[in-house]
Amino acid sequence: MIMKNAEILFLNNRTMRELGSGDIQAGMADVKRIYSLFNYKNERGEKVEKLTIPDKVVLRFGKGNQSEYTDGRINAMPGRVHDDDLNFAGIKWIGSGVHNYELGYPRANAVVILNDPYTKLPICIADGTEVSATRTGASGGIAVELLARKDASVLTICGAGVQGRTQLKAAVIARPGIKEVGIYDKFPANAQAYVDEMSKQYPQISFHTISEDDLGENVAKSDIVITASTAEHPFIKAEWVTKGTLLANISGEEMERGCVLKADKTVVDFWQSVKHRNSSTIARMVNDPEGGHQDFVPTAEIGEIINGQKPGRENDEEIIYYNPVGAGVLDMIIVHRCYETAVREGKGQKLIFWEGDE
Repeated sequence: MIMKNAEILFLNNRTMRELGSGDIQAGMADVKRIYSLFNYKNERGEKVEKLTIPDKVVLRFGKGNQSEYTDGRINAMPGRVHDDDLNFAGIKWIGSGVHNYELGYPRANAVVILNDPYTKLPICIADGTEVSATRTGASGGIAVELLARKDASVLTICGAGVQGRTQLKAAVIARPGIKEVGIYDKFPANAQAYVDEMSKQYPQISFHTISEDDLGENVAKSDIVITASTAEHPFIKAEWVTKGTLLANISGEEMERGCVLKADKTVVDFWQSVKHRNSSTIARMVNDPEGGHQDFVPTAEIGEIINGQKPGRENDEEIIYYNPVGAGVLDMIIVHRCYETAVREGKGQKLIFWEGDE
């Protein structure tokens, strides 16, 4: 048998950006489709498996979850999508280097590999750094769309990094009526730089920094509170949370467990994955053998709300807590969209992955 050459398409960060890796609106549509497929049911109400999402593998460089804040980590997130018109497999391999900014690199840095579902050969290697930020921002935006008050106008964001920016972009798409944004960061200079930058991009919004002393007051008056930080310990107190607030716990254990217990509804993306990752407030709460909440079950997965199987926000008084852990397939669907565009437009660099007898 004559072995053929196997090509792989390489897409670096600049090519990916040209192909739309940072398009938040398109990313929200992609992510929403994955959430919907995860909870898909046929006309008889039977769940039909459209996704394969193995547990995330975390490679740590120290002992325990807390070591990730000082020594970093690399996550492996494989998956497969097998819908009627969408069929691919792959893996996201994302590192978090806590000292990278000092070296001139992004803290989060990702590679996404797409595989042909028939041959299993890799067909694309793409930078996934901006993709990862986009899909996480998109997840928060979908939560704002489905779980925030329709008249939401005051937003508090905790964390003035990349995620603080993508969360804002998605939130404004979902709620164009946002008029006031407060930004809190443990480094005040970062918060001020955020305000200076975002004020130019969104002149219709009033931005201000939030000090640690004023954080409670700002949370109390907010319609939406988004935490997207690298905090090692909870800093959002349950006593600050008022009726009608959406709490979006995007990163780790940033909120007191009382915030979860105070909520009228709790929503996650992939519950088993949330528990397995054990990094967010709700995950730490249910996995604590001495906490007394091991049997706690969230109100819904976000896909159930998208599909109309469970209600989202039902009134303006509900406090709703949301936590997405993410999955590699969320990144892969964005990369797949960019890959198809690259093939059509002849972009990217073709490499011989497997050199055969040709």
